[in-house]
Amino acid sequence: MIVIPAIDLKDGQCVRLRQGEMDDATVFSDDPLATAQHWVNEGARRLHLVDLNGAFAGNPVNGEAVTAIAKQFPDLPVQIGGGIRDLHTIEKYLDAGVSWVIIGTAAVKNPQLVKEACREFEGHIIVGLDAKDGLVATEGWAEVSELQATELAKQFADCGVSSIVYTDIARDGMMQGVNIPATLEMARAVQLPIIASGGVSSIEDIRQLLEAGDSSHKIAGAITGRAIYEDKLDLREAQQLCDSFRKSGAAEN
Repeated sequence: MIVIPAIDLKDGQCVRLRQGEMDDATVFSDDPLATAQHWVNEGARRLHLVDLNGAFAGNPVNGEAVTAIAKQFPDLPVQIGGGIRDLHTIEKYLDAGVSWVIIGTAAVKNPQLVKEACREFEGHIIVGLDAKDGLVATEGWAEVSELQATELAKQFADCGVSSIVYTDIARDGMMQGVNIPATLEMARAVQLPIIASGGVSSIEDIRQLLEAGDSSHKIAGAITGRAIYEDKLDLREAQQLCDSFRKSGAAEN
């Protein structure tokens, strides 16, 4: 499992929201490139970028910052979500050096786009499922559907999706811990790597995720934002824990 720093972009700044509320944002930096450099220095193996304005607008708004980060760190895998609703946007991001694009709202409203994107850009598509009480939320979490997140995930199980980012909205930015049962339920629903998001608050959350996953129900990563920005979680220490856990598991096998 890898620990993935989140860089959430709003109006060109790096922010963290509470439960996805755009009016409840804490600004951590006005320099996204410097923020990315900081996490690279701390040993990040992947970055999770979110265009918050884009998620609401339905098209990229902070694309320049995303492109600048991808070009500055060509050897660092970067994934981007927010405002990705068509193949043209996906192609532009991949051409700019982004490794994966995350389809969220469009996966709910236009599932065919995911399947077409997987065919066109094999290996570069992640589905982002954001849920509240197990129900999928869309439009930057402004709308909650009647669709169960696990049922939607099953629609994409065999179309070539690289992984699923699963976010529990109620936990996001609240520093209340990861929703382990819901994350594990998602991992059991589909044979795809799951990246947990929302609520990571301490090294103990990372340990619990490691213990919850296994070889058949894979939790491949954990996205963390507020915890690392507020020094509640040390990124390097968390990744070392993941590495040692993997080695101990390999030794047992």
